[in-house]
Amino acid sequence: MLKLTLDMWQNLKNIYHFAQAFLSALYFDFPSKKLVVVGITGTDGKTTTVNMLHHILASSGKKVSSISSINAVIGHKRFDTGFHVTTPNPWQVQKYLKQAADSGSDYFILEATSHGLDQNRLAFVDFELAAITNISHEHLDYHKNKQNYLMSKAKLFKNVKYSILNADDQSFNDLKEQASGKVLTYSLSKKTDFNIKKFPIKLKIAGDFNLENALVALSVAITLGLNKHKVLRALSTFTGISGRLESIDLGQNFDVYVDFAHTPNALEQVLKTLRPLVNDKQSTRLIAVFGAAGKRDKSKRPLMGKIASKLADVSILTAEDPRTEDVNQICKQIALGFTSNSKQENKDFFIIPDRKEAIKFAIDLASEGDTVALFGKGHEKSMNMGNKEIPWSDISIARWALNRKIK
Repeated sequence: MLKLTLDMWQNLKNIYHFAQAFLSALYFDFPSKKLVVVGITGTDGKTTTVNMLHHILASSGKKVSSISSINAVIGHKRFDTGFHVTTPNPWQVQKYLKQAADSGSDYFILEATSHGLDQNRLAFVDFELAAITNISHEHLDYHKNKQNYLMSKAKLFKNVKYSILNADDQSFNDLKEQASGKVLTYSLSKKTDFNIKKFPIKLKIAGDFNLENALVALSVAITLGLNKHKVLRALSTFTGISGRLESIDLGQNFDVYVDFAHTPNALEQVLKTLRPLVNDKQSTRLIAVFGAAGKRDKSKRPLMGKIASKLADVSILTAEDPRTEDVNQICKQIALGFTSNSKQENKDFFIIPDRKEAIKFAIDLASEGDTVALFGKGHEKSMNMGNKEIPWSDISIARWALNRKIK
C-alpha cells in the first residue's frame, strides 16, 4: 500500500510539472522554438559533453547558451542552478531559454537527466537533436529497474530531427527502436557515422571516457553543420571543467585529483585511467576516497566497493551526501564489495565517516609518486547531511590538507 501511495504521489508531481511546464512555456512565448536546442543525456559524461559542445560552438563563432550540472551559461552570463541540481524546474528551464533567445543565442545545449525527463520538467522544450553518452547502473532507487531508467532516457529521442546513439553501449538496440528522426551513430572502434578513424580527436584531458564524450560532442557539432577541422581544433584546446579529474597541485611530490564519479561505471573508468599513472612508477599506490549518497540507490554500493577493491591499492570510505542515513551503515554496505574480494579493513580499506578527516587521512598517507583521488563530490559546493545543505568543497579541503602536510 505504501508503494502504491508513493507511486501515486510521484504521478501527481509529474502531472504538476507537466502543467507547470506548459504554463511556463506559454508565459515565455515558447522560447525553445526560437533556438536550436540540443539535449544530452546518459548516466555518465553528460556535463563534460555539454561543456565540450559549448566550447566547440563558441570557438566556431556561434552564439550559444547551455545548462549543465555545473551551472547555466546564458550568453555571456553564468548562473548557479542550485544544490545538487542538474535539470532545473520547468519555470527555470523556460526562463533560461527565454533569456538565451533574448541574448541572441542561436543554440541551446541542455543536460537532460532521467529524473528531469520522467518528471516532465523538460516538457514543451522543442529539441532539434538528442544525443546519449551511455547508460549504466544508476538511480534504480527511483526508476525501480533498468528498463524504466532506459525508457526515461528514451523520452528525449521522441520528436527530434536527429538522434545520435552510442553503438558501443548496451542501450543501443533499445534506444534505436525508440528514436525518431535521422539516427546517427558513433563508436570508439566500430564502423559508424562518427568514429576515431574518421575524426582523429586529440585531447588535453586524459581518459578513454573523455574521448567518448568528445566523440559525442563532435557528432552533434558535425550534424549541426560545423566544419570538421574547426571542431577538431576546438576539441584540442578544451581544458576540462571543475571537479572532473581536476588536478590539485601545490608542489607536493604526489598527485591529487578531484572527480565527480559517483556511479559504478564512472568510478571504474576513472580508476582505469589513473591506474597506469601509478603502475608506471615503482612502489607507488593509488589511494581512493569515496562514499555513496544516502536515500539513493543502495544496490550500487557494494558494486562500487568491488570495483575499488580491484583497481585501487587503498580506499577510504566516507560520507557523500548521507542525508538522513547513517554514514557508517552506508560505508559498511560499500565495504561488502571489498570483503567479497578478500580485502581487509584497516589494511586495504578504511572507514572514516567524516569526509574532511578521510581526505586528510588519504593525503597524510600518500608518499612520493602516489596518486590520491577524491570521488563523488567534484564541483559541488555543499553536502546534504540530515536533509540540511552544509557548505562543502573537496577542492578546498584537499588544498587545506596539502598545505597542512607541506608545512
